[in-house]
Amino acid sequence: MNFLKNPIFNGITEEEYNELAAPGCTRTSRYAKDQAVFSTGDQTTAFGILLSGELHIENIDLWGNRIILHNISAGEAFAETYALSRIPMMVDVTASRDSEILFLDLEKLLDARNSSRLWHTKLLHNLLQLSAAKNIAWSNRMLCISSRHIRTRIMTYLSAEAVRSGSREVTIPFNRQQMADYLNVDRSALSKELGKMRDEGILEFRKNRFRLI
Repeated sequence: MNFLKNPIFNGITEEEYNELAAPGCTRTSRYAKDQAVFSTGDQTTAFGILLSGELHIENIDLWGNRIILHNISAGEAFAETYALSRIPMMVDVTASRDSEILFLDLEKLLDARNSSRLWHTKLLHNLLQLSAAKNIAWSNRMLCISSRHIRTRIMTYLSAEAVRSGSREVTIPFNRQQMADYLNVDRSALSKELGKMRDEGILEFRKNRFRLI
């Protein structure tokens, strides 16, 4: 059970997981590329853990403009805040590749009748830590797009990725259009600015791999 390595299961043994995975508490679903997992306005009591594939959390306005808010890689959890609050979703979650997802129903898992079980307290603690980490990630993205200048957005994003990976050579989870969506800039303007930065010796890149000089 490799997914037990997910931070949401920290301290939870395989035996405890088998206990919490009672009928109706967990399910596994597969999604084809570009298939919607959640749509704006959906309500859910379950959050997901991506077992394989890749997901994008997106915002699409009434005019069809799309902004990629976050990329979900295998092993990551998502939608836990919506599952806890039960408010309508303000984002879309879409499979960017064929994906398999484990869903856990928080309404059933956190039922008061389970409060005496060892895994119950551990799960609550892990959810709190995960929520804090997600808030930091959202703050980092807001920092990226707060500047009016494309170059500053690029440098802020790539600098954060370099710090996170501990290397000046980084591989980002976006193609050029997706990177433009994430930074909330026009794709052609992004490509033009990247070209200038390369010519000025600030960075080198090939597709989604970058080296900061």
